[in-house]
Amino acid sequence: MRKPPVLPYRAYVLLLCLVLLPVCDARAESDRATERMAMVREQIVSRGVKDPATLAAMRAIPRHRFVPGSQAASAYDDRPLPIGHGQTISQPFIVAYMTELIRPGPGRKILEIGTGSGYQAAILAATGAEVYSIEIITELATDAVARLRELGYGAVQTRAADGYHGWAEQAPFDAIIVTAASEFIPPPLIEQLKDGGVMVIPVGSPFFVQTLMLVQKRGNAVTSANLMPVRFVPFRRAE
Repeated sequence: MRKPPVLPYRAYVLLLCLVLLPVCDARAESDRATERMAMVREQIVSRGVKDPATLAAMRAIPRHRFVPGSQAASAYDDRPLPIGHGQTISQPFIVAYMTELIRPGPGRKILEIGTGSGYQAAILAATGAEVYSIEIITELATDAVARLRELGYGAVQTRAADGYHGWAEQAPFDAIIVTAASEFIPPPLIEQLKDGGVMVIPVGSPFFVQTLMLVQKRGNAVTSANLMPVRFVPFRRAE
């Protein structure tokens, strides 16, 4: 009877890794789920966010999948993180707070300006909303599309374009969320809001603290309210 071949030590190690990989991945995801629960409890609920759909989405979406590998260990920290090209993924509380303000959910059509890594779009999609997202940096837009598809949010509609002009072909929108600071509220975005629609946008100079504003449209009347001081990356325009 022929004896089975003796494999080199490195081959055994490789085989063992392949066998254990699914177990290790599942354990790692479980560990990160614990971090997500703590993030929501300590950073978001404790600061007053109550919307059930928003909280459920924040608990479900793996934030660590939306940051560069070098930042993955800090994905659930209470701060924004760099994602390349001079852009950031917003602090978890700010993402949740802005999401709650626009009341996402099934039947709501939402435009996001500033796709970034795709995290905010995934949060909105997880609530059941119909999501359209614009990113001016082509590389970020391409990566976000691939990431959203991989995680099961391929229904999010994305385009690489100047967000100042919104997405006229898909307007009007129930809500618009802007994730970069503009020195003024872009008129095309106001025009693309439905009657009764809302927009949340940081407004102010990129060199100073900005103000997060809630804009509401009622017929021909547009009102705005200052909510809190914030610090966002600048609203970029096409050259």
